[in-house]
Order: sequence, then C-alpha cells, then structure tokens
Amino acid sequence: MCGTDSPASINKGSLTSANGNGTRSPTCSSDRVLNLEQGDPSVFQSYWSKMEDKCTMVISGSQLMSYISDFTTLCWFMEPEFEEAVRRLHRVVGNAVVDDRYIVVGTGSTQLYQAALYALTSPGGPEPVSVVSAAPYYSAYPEETDYLRSRLYKWAGDAYEFDKNGTGPYIEVVNSPNNPDGTLREAVVKNRGDEGKLIHDLAYYWPQYTPIIRPADHDIMTFTFSKSTGHAGSRIGWAIVKDKEVARKMSKFIEMSTLGVSKDSQQRAAKIMGVICDGYKNFKSDELFFEHTRRVMAERWERLRQVVDRNQVFSLPKYPKQYCLFSGELIEPYPGFAWLEAKEEEEEIDSQKVLRGCIKVQGRTGSRFGVAQKYVRVSLLSNEEVFNQFLERLSTIKSISNGH
Repeated sequence: MCGTDSPASINKGSLTSANGNGTRSPTCSSDRVLNLEQGDPSVFQSYWSKMEDKCTMVISGSQLMSYISDFTTLCWFMEPEFEEAVRRLHRVVGNAVVDDRYIVVGTGSTQLYQAALYALTSPGGPEPVSVVSAAPYYSAYPEETDYLRSRLYKWAGDAYEFDKNGTGPYIEVVNSPNNPDGTLREAVVKNRGDEGKLIHDLAYYWPQYTPIIRPADHDIMTFTFSKSTGHAGSRIGWAIVKDKEVARKMSKFIEMSTLGVSKDSQQRAAKIMGVICDGYKNFKSDELFFEHTRRVMAERWERLRQVVDRNQVFSLPKYPKQYCLFSGELIEPYPGFAWLEAKEEEEEIDSQKVLRGCIKVQGRTGSRFGVAQKYVRVSLLSNEEVFNQFLERLSTIKSISNGH
C-alpha cells in the first residue's frame, strides 16, 4: 500500500520528453519544478533496459480472454503462473513466509488495502472499526481509509495516541520499512486482547531498500510489484494471508469491485519475477537484480548525505547496520525516500515550501504524514537525470530564515 503514491499531484506544467522505451519522463530545465512528491520508480529502468530480450513476451489475440483462471481455487481470477512466481520470489529473497499461506492478487496494493479492511470488519458492528498507524504514517492511509465512507471502518489517526486514549476494536496498519522515514516497524498498540487486528504493509521490504532481518510471518502482508521490481505501470500487488476466511473475503471484495485482476499484467509480472529468480539460480553477475538495484540506492544515499552534510540546512535519519539474511552481510538501509528535517528551530518552518520556493523541488510535507511541517519527504526513485538535478539544486540552499 505504501508504495502506491498517486501521481495526481504531478505539476502539469512540467516539460516531458520521450525516452527510448516509449514512455515519458520529465526534463530538467532549471526553470521547471522537479516533482519528487510521488514514488514513481523509474530508478530501475536502466537495469530492465538491459534485460528486455529476457523479459519480452507475446500474448496472441486469442489468449487470456476469459474472466476465469481457475474456479476451483479461492482466488479464482489469479493466474497459476503468477501465484507460483510470487511464492518462488519470496523463497529466493527470504523476506516472507509463503508455505501454507494463501495468495490474493490485487490491482496494486491500494486495492488490497481496501480488501483487507473489508475482510477484517465485515459483516460489521454497531460502530465503525478504528484504523490507526504510527506517525509518521503513510500519507495515503487517511484518505484511502475514509474514501468510501464505509460504515465498517474509519480512520482514527496516530496509533501512539490510540494506544493511550482509544477504546474498542481497531485495525493497526504496520508499515515496514516505513514510508516516509524508512524505519523497520512493529505494532504500537499494546494489551488490547482480541480487540485488535493487524495489516502489515511490506511494500519496501526488499533487499535494495533494507536488510532482510527475518522472513516476515504475519496474518496479512501486502506487497506491490511497483516497488519490488519497479514496474508500477503493471498495477499488480499481492497479499499473503494466513486465514482462509480472510483470504476468501479479500478475494470477494476484488471480485465485486473489479471482477478480478488483469491476466495480461499477471503474466507479465510472472515473467519478470521468473527472470529475477533465474538470475539467482544461475548466479550470473550481470543478471542479479537486487545487487544491482542496491548499488544504485547506496550510491544515491551516499551522494545525498554528502550534500546534506555540506549545507547543514536539513538533517537525515541515521540507520543502524543490521545483518541481512539475503546478502549474508551487515548492511544499512537505503530507503526509497529521503525524510528531510529542517535544522532551523523555528516551529513554523514549512520544509515543503522551502524546497518549492527556493529550488523548485516539490516534496510532500510532514503534516500529510501526521507530524510537523518541518519534515518533508522527497523521492529518491526518479531517473538519473532528475536525481542529479535535485542534488545540484539542493546544494545551493545555504540557510533557512523565517521560513525562507
């Protein structure tokens, strides 16, 4: 869920240019705003450009025409090849338990989030169930939770506050690694017996972003193709679910809302996940996806920290090294977003406005994440040209005074 940042806020005035793959990407004219608010993962495009022959597939006009993949299964619209690829990828990476678990496919993790809320609250009680997440929480949770104005559930804010003051049944969304600040998270609300249920949003629990410290093993875990491989346009996500009835209700929600999920996208996703797994089976150095993408993220973080340390205007979180089961090394996290905090002590500093006004960079303000506006989230997942321009512009900020 946390990986599905809406592009609705993209600056409509930005220039765009066609690249060699038929997509559009922003140019970096100095008088144009760099939109780094959303998490569009074009950072991995260079890798996949080298792998096009291995990932290309042909779908004929007569293939994949039916709604149905297998009516005898719980998630009857899920392609068997997709389910097999998901299980294989998680076994290769070791980031989630998939044995004796149900897989539910969705149109991105956003749909799966709604499906999980529905599954955990239907048929419903006298009052909507409170939905909480620890601040800073993913900025889309409040809107996504209340968008349908459901009588089953409602957004109730910061899990820390609910732990102190809230009553009644609740759902806590645990986002780990957390978007926006990149920290590994555990549940916050304590000692509530059977009143509480958990959804674990693990969109960024992949080796390019964070150490894989253990195979995640929770009741409901959501993942997204967009942040695991970078293929956001395919609109594919999946949930790993322990309880059969919960998985059945989630599948029913998707059936009623979209009558399933695109088979074309599922087949493409299965093909690409297979290419990643085959690389680790054959151990060809030029085909190892997670090693390549981790090097890219590590280089970006090193360069960003150098700029931030030099200008002394913002600070960045410091992440401890942890042992990664996937790499077999002590490594530090390299999140997909920079969580910048203004060093200026003034309470009214609005870091989003500072970036926009001073260097024409659009980030997302901390107030959207339930914290002070001195924080701002900036995407590090753009293409190389945009990222380089961001660093160049950021290096020109020397101080902040009275919000400027």
